[in-house]
Amino acid sequence: MTELSEQQKTELEAAAFRRLVQHLRERTDVQNIDMMNLAGFCRNCLSNWYREAAEEAGLPVSKDASREMVYGMPYEEWKSRYQNEASDTQKAAFAANNPHK
Repeated sequence: MTELSEQQKTELEAAAFRRLVQHLRERTDVQNIDMMNLAGFCRNCLSNWYREAAEEAGLPVSKDASREMVYGMPYEEWKSRYQNEASDTQKAAFAANNPHK
């Protein structure tokens, strides 16, 4: 494999991140609780990581702005359009597997 420069690595990582965000925007059928139960993170986690990275870089990014960046619209709008009430099974799995206990 060709040795990549730090700039190339950053550009590739950024491209992969953009593709992940686009994929999540398109997969509105996938609920955050399902992502948490299966992968241990969700769209909100991703938006929090984005905001934390901005803060570490000294850039002011609000919680609402970081969520809109991930969701492609204001979070409340996404919730009203796409979020379903979690089932008892989903809630139980979340309680059992919640990494934020």
